[in-house]
Amino acid sequence: MPGIDESLLEAMRLPGARGASVVDWISGLALGAVGDAPGGDAEATAAETAELARLATESGVLALTGGDDATGETAGDGPGGPSGKEPPVQDLIITNADSYHLLRFVTTTFDSTVFVHLWLDRSEGNLALARIRLAEMADRLVLG
Repeated sequence: MPGIDESLLEAMRLPGARGASVVDWISGLALGAVGDAPGGDAEATAAETAELARLATESGVLALTGGDDATGETAGDGPGGPSGKEPPVQDLIITNADSYHLLRFVTTTFDSTVFVHLWLDRSEGNLALARIRLAEMADRLVLG
């Protein structure tokens, strides 16, 4: 299972990848970063994307709606069920004229407050492929 550095290098192998980071959305700190950062400052980017992540995860509107299964019953008593391990939002996609920003929340065996941020060039990247690969990468990511 890959750690942060290996996962970030894997993300950078995606077509059009400009930069990637693993960020704690509570503190706003980058746990690791590789490649370029929008505006040239990886720490500022981490802090700003953490604010987006925090807003999305704390929003009742964007969280799970309805039930978790066919009966409509929910699995738990809070975000992500009784253990709180599953983030209420899987990912965020932000688009602009020349790039995509993908924020994929990492699910762990403990209450995770981590996401992977991928900055992707719009003309060279494939948003669908990047989203699939980022989800796979986040599922394998070992934090520790």
